[in-house]
Amino acid sequence: MAKIRLAYGETGLTVDLDAARTTVIEPVHHRAAPDQTATVVAALRDPVAGPPLRERVHRGQTVAISACDGTRPQPRHLMIPAILAELDGVIDLDDVVVLVATGTHRGNSADELRAMFGDEVVDSVRIVNHDARDSSALRWMGRHGKDVPVWLSREWTDADVRITTGFVEPHFFAGFSGGPKLVAPGLAGLDTVLVLHDATRIGDPRATWGVIEGNPVHDDVRAIAAATGVTFALDVVLNRDKGIVAAFGGDLAAMHAAATDAARAMAMRAVPDRFDVVVTTNSGFPLDQNLYQSVKGMSAAYQVVRPGGLIVCAAECRDGFPDHGSYREVLASADSPRALLAEIEARPRTVPDQWQVQIQARILADCRVAVHSAYLSAADLASAHLAYADDVAAAVASAGPDARVCVLPEGPQTIPYVAAA
Repeated sequence: MAKIRLAYGETGLTVDLDAARTTVIEPVHHRAAPDQTATVVAALRDPVAGPPLRERVHRGQTVAISACDGTRPQPRHLMIPAILAELDGVIDLDDVVVLVATGTHRGNSADELRAMFGDEVVDSVRIVNHDARDSSALRWMGRHGKDVPVWLSREWTDADVRITTGFVEPHFFAGFSGGPKLVAPGLAGLDTVLVLHDATRIGDPRATWGVIEGNPVHDDVRAIAAATGVTFALDVVLNRDKGIVAAFGGDLAAMHAAATDAARAMAMRAVPDRFDVVVTTNSGFPLDQNLYQSVKGMSAAYQVVRPGGLIVCAAECRDGFPDHGSYREVLASADSPRALLAEIEARPRTVPDQWQVQIQARILADCRVAVHSAYLSAADLASAHLAYADDVAAAVASAGPDARVCVLPEGPQTIPYVAAA
């Protein structure tokens, strides 16, 4: 037997599986940079393209900095202070706002913000949770991409200097995270997000892991950021311990291209064939704090499970489905995954959280999915068309003694794909 540690919550989960029939696929592990702050500062001063950050700002200007919300393991506590230090002596801190790019997620609490950014940042600059549903906080920016109606945060659009910060990893329908996503959907209005995530875009086979060019979601996200303007972009690539391996700064398009190349080399893994069972996670806390986010781990497994096979997803889900938003309601709106897909494809207008349900329903239409969670019951999961796995190893064993098993201990930090014959 092999002991395999899964990324689960904050403590991890160890499972015993038959080593002879189990393939473990992990991202290429790189040690974190010995001085992570210095690595970030170097990206600000020696960018991939364009002048350093400090040369792009002038006295008297206002600055908006976009950062990931609490469902993402961005090292905000290192990145934001590094930016503020670069702006010191040029920009007054009273003229800086940090915008939490929530998209359609809930805003983060005061305690969460301190944990995310650190006391020094919280006490020195204004931090605002973006609210996609507050029309008074949005500004109309026109139609961009393939006729996307664009509403963005006024705090963002009205700033003289706009800086995105994020981290880059493969994304299950946008290709890669980071970069332009910190503008839209991160700081976009609800109507904008719904169009970006409509059934046609999400249903396109090119809207998937690792694909940017020709991906209808990312093409429009990129077009919005280009049309509305980003002064400077900063992204990092992380290892499995959430440490900074590399940092990239500069003009948005060139910076993000360099960061995605690095992330692809670390995370994308070829396999010769599909497996009967794939065990996955959602990369542990904070990414696995709800079922909604954990669809990403299921999607990573779906890339290499055989039709009719079994996916076992270990995700803590301490925040439940969650109960805010419409994810749970949309899931329960039909009595089967295939019926859900039919309903979604027939809707004239996207509803909030439909995109996550659409991807989940597509997976469930092709294979079985069982979830191991400390916070969701068998009844909860059944309402989402999912099985309950009290024990991961037992769930794997249920597939039979000859089942070929794949394990993704870090979930969507590793994206397997079947190599072309």
